[in-house]
Amino acid sequence: MHPSIHAQSTPDKPALIMAGSGEMLTYRELEDRSNQAAQLFRSLGLRPGDHIAILCENQSRFYEICWGAQRSGLTYTAISTRLGTDEIAYIVNDCNARLLIVSAGLVKQAEAILELTPGVRQRLLIGADAPGHQRWEQALAAQPARRITDECAGGDMLYSSGTTGRPKGVFSPPDSSAIDASTPLIEMNRKAYGVDPETRYLSPAPLYHAAPLRFTMTVMRLGGTVVVMEHFDAEQYLELVEKYRITHSQLVPTMFVRMLKLPPEVRSSYDVSSLRCAIHAAAPCPIPIKEQMIDWWGPILWEYYAGTEGNGMTLVNSQDWLAHRGTVGRAVVGELKISDEQGNELPPGEPGTVYFAGGKAFQYHNDPVKTAESRNARGWSTLGDVGYVDADGFLYLTDRKAYMIISGGVNIYPQESENVLITHPKVADVAVFGVPNEDFGEEVKAVVQPRDMRDAGPELEAELIEFCRSQLSPIKCPRSVDFEAELPRHPTGKLYKRLLKDRYWAGHNSRII
Repeated sequence: MHPSIHAQSTPDKPALIMAGSGEMLTYRELEDRSNQAAQLFRSLGLRPGDHIAILCENQSRFYEICWGAQRSGLTYTAISTRLGTDEIAYIVNDCNARLLIVSAGLVKQAEAILELTPGVRQRLLIGADAPGHQRWEQALAAQPARRITDECAGGDMLYSSGTTGRPKGVFSPPDSSAIDASTPLIEMNRKAYGVDPETRYLSPAPLYHAAPLRFTMTVMRLGGTVVVMEHFDAEQYLELVEKYRITHSQLVPTMFVRMLKLPPEVRSSYDVSSLRCAIHAAAPCPIPIKEQMIDWWGPILWEYYAGTEGNGMTLVNSQDWLAHRGTVGRAVVGELKISDEQGNELPPGEPGTVYFAGGKAFQYHNDPVKTAESRNARGWSTLGDVGYVDADGFLYLTDRKAYMIISGGVNIYPQESENVLITHPKVADVAVFGVPNEDFGEEVKAVVQPRDMRDAGPELEAELIEFCRSQLSPIKCPRSVDFEAELPRHPTGKLYKRLLKDRYWAGHNSRII
């Protein structure tokens, strides 16, 4: 249950392959480097429970840092490389990082936050030099590769992507102090997904996000090989599946959309028959998109619903999904509860706020108010999503509560029209939300990223509105459509809808967050 074990049994086996460069890191090399990292952390005065922060693109050094922290009892916070200077500084300060490690491509950000992060005692740069920073490679090379004498389990404290406000640090302490102890995530990967030493796992998303980081580290715990893409590209993804005979992968629905919109002759030119398990989560997947993926790849798709918080989880395989199309599964961690605004539990089929009872405890770092808001009087916790459970216990998500549109007293969940519009052949991406309306309070607006920006205009607007109305009630469909060359979407698939909404609500007092 730890790379150190595989370093003894299969030392020359690749633990990691970087897709772009082909760089390979064996289990022996990972063991040596993570031991050196742990020794370095101790030499810098870091002790179990201390925090470090990592600002780094996808690269091999990411893992020696995280495994070094994991085996030395540290809490590590990986920061999104897409954030601005103030946002980075906010997270570094909020997580109380004593050490900050930054990669070469982000030197400007490292220099910009020097004066904004006074609590940081040591700063290290990977592959670069800058005033106020020490070189990571030199510091690491000075350390022995033997294990520290006081090994104990550390873990991550990652920040939500801030789609509805300031990022929130989510902290849940390790279940055990043993570095090789099993976890619910490990057991789920073994039993549900079949991850084992023969697994070849392709990770196309940024490692600073919870799922890519935790799942790839879990594959390494179980002795498999991880292939990491520096950046996602639809055709390159298919090339890598064929080249490395990938067995497992985790994606987000926008990646499915981009692959499905490749020319048919391109898609069919790659052999993806090695895939045994394709996991997806992080954002809603429109039913037609998932149906097309199952038709293409076979019934190997697994979907889960969970958050960085880890308070609960649902899971569904392709067979159960085909029998309950649109579901995100039944609870496998915690017990599903659907509640109304008064805290009453709702019966099957009735939509309300989705809660988990009996799940793992968590807290939002330095924010007791947000922690309290995530729980109700019964102690159930929520991620703020709305949905319902059917008679068989399968959960269906309606939308995020914060994005619900109230038009003339009618509740409208924009996910429905988003799921329709994304299937239009001229649409690359779409966001639907409420904008001000003097008579009804709000009206439905769509912002569309066309596949070809030259199509943007009144004709496409009318075509999309009619397309949506052909499948949904007119009240759920946009009354107008605006066009953007690119929507502000997080690489993990989450849409920064708040950034779009803010443009339309400027100067208005909105009751919708």
